Parts: sequence; structure tokens; C-alpha cells
Amino acid sequence: MVDPHSFTDSAHPLTIHVSLTLYFHFPSSTIHATAHLTLQTPHTGPLSLDTRSLTIHKILDPATLAPLPFTLSSSEHPIKGRLLTVYLDNNSSVLILYSTSPSSSALQWLSPPQTFNKTHPFVYTQCHSVHARSVFPCQDTPAARVCYSAKLNLPRELSAVMSARHCDRHDPVGSDLDGVLTNEESGFGFDLKSLWCEEGRIVEEFVMEQPIPPYLFAFAVGELGFREVGPRTRVYSEAVNGVLDAAAREFAGTEEMIRQAERLFGEYDWERFDLLVLPPSFPYGGMENPRMVFLTPTVIKGDASGARMVAHELAHSWTGNLITNKNNEHFWLNEGFTTYADRRIVEVVQGEDIAALNIGNGWIGLNEEMERFKDNMEFTKLKNNQEGVDPDDVYSRVPYEKGFQFLWRIEHQIGRPAFDEFLKKYIATFKFKSIDTQTFLDFLKANVHGIEKDIDLQLWTEGTGIPPDAHEPVSNLYIKITSLAKDFKLGRMPREDEVANWKGQEWELYLKNLPRAVEASQVLALDARCRLSESKDYDVKVAFLLLAISSRCRDYYGEVEKTLKEVGRMKYLRPLYSGLVQGPGNEEEKILAKRVFAEARECYHPIALGVVEAIFAKHV
Repeated sequence: MVDPHSFTDSAHPLTIHVSLTLYFHFPSSTIHATAHLTLQTPHTGPLSLDTRSLTIHKILDPATLAPLPFTLSSSEHPIKGRLLTVYLDNNSSVLILYSTSPSSSALQWLSPPQTFNKTHPFVYTQCHSVHARSVFPCQDTPAARVCYSAKLNLPRELSAVMSARHCDRHDPVGSDLDGVLTNEESGFGFDLKSLWCEEGRIVEEFVMEQPIPPYLFAFAVGELGFREVGPRTRVYSEAVNGVLDAAAREFAGTEEMIRQAERLFGEYDWERFDLLVLPPSFPYGGMENPRMVFLTPTVIKGDASGARMVAHELAHSWTGNLITNKNNEHFWLNEGFTTYADRRIVEVVQGEDIAALNIGNGWIGLNEEMERFKDNMEFTKLKNNQEGVDPDDVYSRVPYEKGFQFLWRIEHQIGRPAFDEFLKKYIATFKFKSIDTQTFLDFLKANVHGIEKDIDLQLWTEGTGIPPDAHEPVSNLYIKITSLAKDFKLGRMPREDEVANWKGQEWELYLKNLPRAVEASQVLALDARCRLSESKDYDVKVAFLLLAISSRCRDYYGEVEKTLKEVGRMKYLRPLYSGLVQGPGNEEEKILAKRVFAEARECYHPIALGVVEAIFAKHV
């Protein structure tokens, strides 16, 4: 078995290229599509592919357009979806005619009222970690890296972006489908060719010539605009001047970050580093799709501190996108390295104090995850067993922050210059490969002699909990903030002159260091002085609202409801809903949570819906 989350069979050749034609039908929230998969070698016998919520119309031999026999498993596996088996006879490629369904777990279709401008629909993908299979049949494992090309047919008033190079925008012509459909019979049960060439449609073409894991496949289609913010960066969003201008200001320093990252990790390999600010329903902070990073609008904070998220997605261009975890059991290889790398970028661009605040906030987050997983410590390991486990259910800060702490520990042991040299060599050695934890450890021991005598590598990678040689950061600002939080426990509020220059990260660290619950009167007094419930920075606002919930300070439940209805980012949904429904004696909070979810669920991405439903299943 290659991957606990995939039907991919290690005895079968891997796909190396996918060519897609995608016809977007907004009224039915479906895509009618073809996928031409090219294999490493010709193959005879069954070929296993992952699918979820796809209708398979027909599978053909691309050379002759003769049908190939196939079966689709009758029942849906709750994590893997449906197994598609194609029977090959010395074939090196297959052509699959299929349609997506409105319930595709990767796709969110937004009706015009759910968009900023309220005039046109919008659709976007979120394929990480196991959702590419709901957009096209594939070996949906990071072990199977593919190049791809795509033709997207959409309403003329819309445009598209992808995690790929844009080649062309042209009127649809029948030849777009050459080699894909026979003239006599399309296999769809309707004439795709005449639909394709209808009035009022446009075709956008893209190509990705570097092999990427399927979870990095991405597109967005809507009424898009952009601003130039650097020689290799545009920021895109819905065509709303206010959003575009705010994003351009927030991310104005992107080119400087790319240059600093290149100094640390070597040349940037992906040519462009464009950014797309998505509607508020986007379930993550950012998604590191190559050439086109997807971002939540909640990172636009108005003070350029949202650049921290861009630093993280930029760092993925090396760790995650160039070198990828072989499967999700080794997710720390993506996120631990990237968290280390983004803090190095932030340290150079924004200073050591800000980097220390990042580490401090991460340290608190890591300790919170130990509490969350106290009944299932398997998921506090860096390398863990995910057989039968939905990766969305166990997504946490552990691979990020424990992974960061491990690499930071190695850096302290051998010194930064030696560690920087090691990092560059590691990236150069495994570029465009998918690896596991053992491969990393073997490389580490071969290149840093005797490291296993100084650091317990097995404890760090396979042990539960936080190792004894992990530690919080040391900086004057960090110590000042944490000691002010201790004063709050003794009844002292911070003075205005003490917090005058604080930005989001300072407030976030302060709030996270306060007791879990305090007197409701203290919550009200803190907000009266510092106006935290009105913060434009959601990290600060949500940290404050969590304090209000755990202190049962019901004055802020209206603000909690408003927040749950205006953002779909799981970083905020998970703790807010959990805070409302966990624990005894909170019937009023449970009723509020259920009502808000019923009213807000239409606006959440399918991945976020699943996460909130799992919280309710456990606690309500």
C-alpha cells in the first residue's frame, strides 16, 4: 500500500501527466469533463484510481477511442471515496469522460449573493489533503506527482486562475475537444461539443510543466480582478476595488520576502508567485498552490502583518511543493519545515522580536493540542498512524509546531550556519520528490555525524507529547507580554502606554496567556479598555471571544454569532463551536451553536462543514 488514504496500488505504474477539459455548468454546480491520464509505463491488468462523488460516463483508449472496461465500487468508503478500476491491455494512457457532482468535497460553488459583488457566481477548489479525487479521477496520493494541462470552458464574463501557467484565452472551437470526443457519440448523454461552442462562452488554457502532488491542483473561476505588487507577483480577488487595494497594500512587501527566501533556500523554482484572496468561506488561512497561492480575506489586517501568512505559503515553495511528504502520516515534513522556514523569513524581514512572538504563539498552540488529543496521543506524534483516519479530522498544529521545535532543536545543536548548509543540501537532494520520515532521518544522520547521540531522534519523531528539550522562545518583548498576562491574574489591567504599539501578534500572545476562564466583569473591563471585540484582526478577536465564552460572559454571544456567520476559516470555526458545545451545564450555548450552524452552513466549504459536524457529533 502506498497511502492509507488512497486506493493507489504500489504494483501499478504511477500517472505522470493529466490533460483535462472542464466545462463549468454553474446552474447545476457541476463540471462536465474529460481526463487523459498518461502512465509511467504501459500496463496490462487492473489500474486503481481514486474518485469521490464523480459520475463516470465512459473510459476510452485515447489512441483508438475504443471503450475500455471499468468498474466503480458500489459503496463509498467514508475517507477514500469510490475505487475506480480500469482494465488495461498494454495501455500507457486512459481517457475518462465524467461529471462532478454538486456535493464534490473539493469544490465550493458560491451563488451571486454569496460573493462580494453579488452579480456573478464563483467556484474554487480546496484539494488538500484527499479531495483532488472529487474533481478528477486520479491516484490521489502525494507519492504520485503529475504535470498537467487544462482547458476550462466558462461563461465569457468570468475568468479563471490555476496553480499553473496561463497560456491562452480564446473563443471555444470544436478542435478544443480533438482526441477527446468522437463526432458520432459523446458518451455524456448530451452533445458536449455543441455545449462547448455555445455563444457567450470562453476557454482559458493552462499548463503546469513541473510535477506536483495532486493536492496542489487548484483553480478558481469568477469575476476576478488583480493588482501588480511586484515583478513576479499579482494579487487577485473578486473585482472589488476595496478588496484589491487593501490586499495590494497588505502584500506590498512580497518581492522582498521572495528575495530573502532565495538567500536562505536557493532559487525560486516556480517562476510566478501570485496570490488569490478568496471569499470569506475559504476554510484555511492559506493554501500553497504553486504559482497561485490561495488566501483567506482574514489575513488582510490593514497593518501588513498578514504578510506572515504569505511568508508561510512562500516557504512551501521549497518545503512541501518541491519536497513533499509521501503521505499524510508524514505531514510534518511539509509543515514543520515550512513553519521553520517562514519564521526565518519573518526574522529577516520583520525582526527577531516578531519571529519570537510567532514562536510563542505556536508554543501555546502546541500545548493546546496536547490537551485536545489527551485521549488519543497518537496524533501528538510527528510520524503517526492514520489507517482508517480522516486527515481533516486530525488536522492540528502538531505537525507545524512540534515539527518546528524539532528542526529548531537541531539548529541549536549544530549552529545556524551548519544547519543552513544542511537545509540547502536537503532541498537540492530531494527536489521534486515525495519522501517519508525515515528518508529524512537517514539523510540527517549521513550529513550531520553523531546527531543521534546528541538528540533522541526516535523520541522526537515517534514519541507522544512534547519532548523535554523543546522550549518556548526567549526575547524581551515575549517576556514582557507574558508577565503582563500574569499580572492580569492578580487583577491588573495593562496600561495604555504599555500596549500602545501592540499589533495583532502581541495581543494574540497576551490573550492566549490569560487563564482559560475569568470573571465576566474582568472580560468586560478588559474590552472596555482595549476594544478587543471590535478588532479587525480575527486572530485577536477570536482569542478574545474564546475568553468570553469560557468565562460565560454572554454579552459577547452576538459577536460570536456574527463572526461564525461572516468567516468560514476552520482556525476560527473549530474553537468557537467547540467552546460553545463542550462541557456540562451549557444548554444555552449548545442551542446557540446549533441555531448559528443551521443558519450559516450554506456559506461554509464542504471540508469545514464536515469538521463542525464532527464537533457536534461528539459533544451535542
